[in-house]
Amino acid sequence: MQSNSPSSPLLSLPGAVPAEGRDEGVAAHYGDLFREQRALAGGSGFVDLSHRGVVAVTGSDRLSWLHLLITQHVTELPAGQATEALVLTANGHVEHAMYLVDDGETVWMHVEPGTRGELIAYLESMKFFYRVEVQDRTDDFAVVWLPAGSIAEAPDGVVVRETAYGRDLFLPRADLEKFAAGHGPAAGVLAYEALRVEGRRPRLGFETDHRTIPHELGWIGSAVHLQKGCYRGQETVARVQNLGKPPRRLVFLHLDGSEVLLPPSGTPVRLAADGPDGRQIGFVTTSVRHHELGPIALALVKRNVPVDAELMAGDTAAAQEVVVEQ
Repeated sequence: MQSNSPSSPLLSLPGAVPAEGRDEGVAAHYGDLFREQRALAGGSGFVDLSHRGVVAVTGSDRLSWLHLLITQHVTELPAGQATEALVLTANGHVEHAMYLVDDGETVWMHVEPGTRGELIAYLESMKFFYRVEVQDRTDDFAVVWLPAGSIAEAPDGVVVRETAYGRDLFLPRADLEKFAAGHGPAAGVLAYEALRVEGRRPRLGFETDHRTIPHELGWIGSAVHLQKGCYRGQETVARVQNLGKPPRRLVFLHLDGSEVLLPPSGTPVRLAADGPDGRQIGFVTTSVRHHELGPIALALVKRNVPVDAELMAGDTAAAQEVVVEQ
């Protein structure tokens, strides 16, 4: 899915190379991928995520209303506390992923590029008699990410969503260039993605497909609260949690560093012991080059694949680490 957000003015910075695909509209990198990764890992610099959608929900019923629609418990969400949540289909498949914070008056959320229109349409259809207003603020606000350990201060009045791995700033879009001038160096989304894969964090549209359920990606707990009332798709969540196991699981792959090319998203994964004609037992979801770990990837594999099995991602040898237990 392509982004429908405004292209970032930071694409005019020296060395900026535009990203493609779902991350179109911001820079993939600014000329030195590994330098940018090292800066972020060391707690300096920022990443322009202004291609992401920004949605705001206001009104006195905003938290109790959202609580009925999403997988997270938010009725008593403290102001300033970050959380994340999903919207599921009636069959329990992941449809939307939202990254939220409430500032005491408004719930701010950012979402994947190109998804905000469908999300807003769903939220609008569920308003009924609740005192809420849903607003698309993407044209007015841009998401900027500061890495964990950054000592940079957010500009006055800017809403901040702080997590263990960094801070999301909901920055006025008109202030992007001014922010960049005072908070460099800029790092591209490829550096951000490398750290995301290292952190085993799934991403909608990358680690998900039309049949993904939350258990497969480790979203239980972080984005799905098991002790809350009804929401669309809850029956599937409860059934898998209490009576069964998900059909697939997310794994982290260390890829053979001697290969020149990374296996792209969708590359079949097989058991190495079965040889090149072996049956497919999964597929690569995201592959990146990491400044310390070398080529790494996330993949979805069948639940019953032995956790110590050597794998092949296309023609590339891969050693797996468990992300989601069998």
